[in-house]
Amino acid sequence: MKITRIETFLVPPRWLFVRLETDSGIVGWGEATCEGRSETVRAAVDQLAELLLGQDPLRIEDHWQVLTKGSFYRGGPILASAVAGLDQALWDIAGKHFDAPVHQLLGGPVRDRIRVYGWVGGDEPNEVADAIAAQLEVGLTAVKMNASGKMSPNGSVSELDGVVRRVAAAREVLGPDRDVAVDFHGRFTLATARRAASLLADLHPFFLEEPVVPENSHLIGRIAESTPIPIATGERLYSRQEFLPVLQAGIAVAQPDLSHAGGITEVRKIAALAETFDVQLAPHCPLGPISLAACLQVGFATPNYLIQEQSIGIHYNQGAEVLDYVVDKTPLRFVDGCIERLTAPGLGIEVDEAAVRAADARGHAWRGPVWRHPDGSFAEW
Repeated sequence: MKITRIETFLVPPRWLFVRLETDSGIVGWGEATCEGRSETVRAAVDQLAELLLGQDPLRIEDHWQVLTKGSFYRGGPILASAVAGLDQALWDIAGKHFDAPVHQLLGGPVRDRIRVYGWVGGDEPNEVADAIAAQLEVGLTAVKMNASGKMSPNGSVSELDGVVRRVAAAREVLGPDRDVAVDFHGRFTLATARRAASLLADLHPFFLEEPVVPENSHLIGRIAESTPIPIATGERLYSRQEFLPVLQAGIAVAQPDLSHAGGITEVRKIAALAETFDVQLAPHCPLGPISLAACLQVGFATPNYLIQEQSIGIHYNQGAEVLDYVVDKTPLRFVDGCIERLTAPGLGIEVDEAAVRAADARGHAWRGPVWRHPDGSFAEW
């Protein structure tokens, strides 16, 4: 079996899908989305395709080594995302070739369902409460919310009070048996993050995510030591080497993104590394159905898997929804706050190729916002 064709599809709302075709007729799908930079990743996939065309798709580890180390300049979000999409597609092909779900090829299932959470927004406590109530209605038992919008460098009393009021509103709706994770999104300085964490401790967040930007990962240990709340990070870390310092610093939850951190092959290794630090995995995935399916396949075979993010209904999804690109929506349905084990071969979903091709004809040009403080200086978003 040889790889004969590699295509990419830039589809709304902000995703990049990868399709690998073989001479045996088996087709594999992956997702190489890099939010706001997917056109750049598309060019990287096209260049990396030179290394895969004509090759046996079942040599996944060998291909991963060549794709990630076959150039003098390595790593970073663009290359890692391009490799991730190709890697997912290779695993999809392997599963279909062996007539088994990918998690079976990874050692077999260690669980039968994976708990999932949804994102909720709202600038005011009543909006947060309404958004959470909507997520509970579809059966979820956990949500994640932003701690704040734009945050001043040394958070004001009113800004910090707003953080507490919104999380308190979430806790009131959820009660003691359901969970709310709070995403700082790298918008806080170290000092402000520590102050906010101390104010939130009594509300028992599931975890605090990205309390500092990844460039300041050397500071994250000071957050972890200062609060009893579990600290999570990793959506903007792309390899085991980048995860090692934050694991050593004491994070509790690692959040690699299957479409950014080198795909299934690398995230499995990140998970094994995290396990040696007694750290749980909760992959980042506000993306499309292929990335979600890849996450779930890893989760079904990974012991230290905590929970899975998913973006059905997220505010970013304008122009298309997660399930618009799959033929059968039932494998990704929620059952008691979980997604049950996928059993179909490969990634476990059937991509609607006609819908993908039609969507690619429309394309997208999604960009993240550019925020500024009142004095005109740049603000993290």
